Amino acid sequence: MLSKRVVEEVLGNAMRSGGDFAEIFFEDTINNSIEMVNGKVEKSITGRVHGAGIRIYKGLNSIYAYTNDTSLKSLIETAHKAASAVGDIKGVVNLDINVTERVNTNIHPVIYVPSSVSAARKIERMREASAAIKEYSDEIVQAMVYFGDNDQRVLIANTEGLYTTDRRIRNRMFLISVASDGKENQTGTQGPGALRGFEMFEELDLRSLGREASRISTTMLHAEACPAGKMPVIIDNGFGGVVFHEACGHSLEATSVAKGNSVFCDKIGEQIASTKVTAIDDGTLANEWGSINIDDEGTPGRKNILIEDGILKGYLVDRLNGRRMNMESTGSARRESYKYAPTSRMTNTFIAPGNDDEKDIIKSIDNGLYAKKMGGGSVNTVTGEFNFSVQEGYMIKNGEIDRPVRGATLIGKGADILMNIDMVGKNLDHGQGMCGSSSGSVPTNLGQPMIRVSEITVGGR
Repeated sequence: MLSKRVVEEVLGNAMRSGGDFAEIFFEDTINNSIEMVNGKVEKSITGRVHGAGIRIYKGLNSIYAYTNDTSLKSLIETAHKAASAVGDIKGVVNLDINVTERVNTNIHPVIYVPSSVSAARKIERMREASAAIKEYSDEIVQAMVYFGDNDQRVLIANTEGLYTTDRRIRNRMFLISVASDGKENQTGTQGPGALRGFEMFEELDLRSLGREASRISTTMLHAEACPAGKMPVIIDNGFGGVVFHEACGHSLEATSVAKGNSVFCDKIGEQIASTKVTAIDDGTLANEWGSINIDDEGTPGRKNILIEDGILKGYLVDRLNGRRMNMESTGSARRESYKYAPTSRMTNTFIAPGNDDEKDIIKSIDNGLYAKKMGGGSVNTVTGEFNFSVQEGYMIKNGEIDRPVRGATLIGKGADILMNIDMVGKNLDHGQGMCGSSSGSVPTNLGQPMIRVSEITVGGR
């Protein structure tokens, strides 16, 4: 880590051209990954990410520069380059920089650091999952298991006097089952992860997760094509939250809102969703995949109410966009690594539990789609238009789950889907994903209970 003396000198040099704020983000991260196909290790990689980024503000303008050489000489040179982009370098270094160390409370305890666990032990657990995938059915032609862990140490300091550090330890296993009848393939997945130590994989029933991935792939292999048209749709809990995350969550980030590129600009206090909907982004949930102690600007993580009973209550705000919007940071500034300037991002974003019974939600539909497990998708944050694939789907007839269907997609606008959520269950759960944006790829949780959307366009055949 960098000493306070070094930090003060670098920040002083960053302020030499008239900037009104400067920040340094230092990172040292160890990454490990193992890939397995049909029980055989195909690849094992260990890598290190080491470097620092320097950011300078002048009003509403921002300059960012980074280097993987963290010697004092290199950091000062990087600070000079960033400062010269702001304005003319002045001859005297601004030495009136004093930082004070702040110690953060770690609310995400770790017992076993994954990078210190032997590869043999990781592979042993991966083989358990792989065997369960393959043993489920003769129709399973491929079992893929990926394991990854990272141990990130960061230091964040700025000209407002902040000097603080954090350590983020995450690990995740991703299971993929491929079923085939010789003509077509179908895939089922499971992907547990957490801001936690390897103890989570000593506790998880990986065989059960492997069988579940294969249950999905084999069920979808024998499913018929999903019919197309407008219909009521039930989206199940857990990873079903990806619909809110993509279709609505990104449009509530200041990254979009501050530039006027969101359908929810200037709508705080207005009803933008059904009264059934309360949506939250909470980085303080203990050991969750998207959780944080502090964000990548050093602001402590917090619980942010985005929508309450259908009323827009706030946005996810980082420091720079907070300047543009005249709002304080919400602890939402995140970045993939020191190579990216931070911006507002989600952490653990979810629709809060409602009061509807899940059985009643299913019984309420005469003819519709049950999206039991969602796949990937995309959204245009300016218009709110989205398109999502359904990994596992079923038709509902006369209030009962009827038959599996495949090839379903959900198509619509985020603002419309929010208003059309008319039933919200009680069974909140979270799924894990990686979210990409202008500051790179970051881990996020996506969550919700079972919900019913009264009408949505379903793509199929």
